Amino acid sequence: MRRQIAADDVLKTVLESLDDSKAEEIVSIDIAGKSALADYMVVATGRSQRHVGAIADHIARDIEEAGGRVSSIEGTPHCDWVLIDAGDVIVHVFRPEVRTFYNIEKMWTADAPKATGLRSVTEPNAG
Repeated sequence: MRRQIAADDVLKTVLESLDDSKAEEIVSIDIAGKSALADYMVVATGRSQRHVGAIADHIARDIEEAGGRVSSIEGTPHCDWVLIDAGDVIVHVFRPEVRTFYNIEKMWTADAPKATGLRSVTEPNAG
């Protein structure tokens, strides 16, 4: 039986994978205590449908290689908006227009402290 890695480790893996995949506008939001769904939500942008799909594949592979588990991936094959459920970390990867339209970060950060970007989240609890 595979041990589940901690949410902070999954978050670190996701953020590194997004950076490696050249994802843009990466935002990590701590939603622990605000939602029973997850501890963290990560939102990022890919430049095209192909880029969004490649980012999602890369994230899923990296999580599995780190010892984590991806419960589901939604939004393929269209790849306008792909959701990756990695347990305590939910990842949304959008095409730019779709991200602007849905603006899901605002829903989670309207009453919260400012969301933290990739560069400031080297330690998951930083921010």
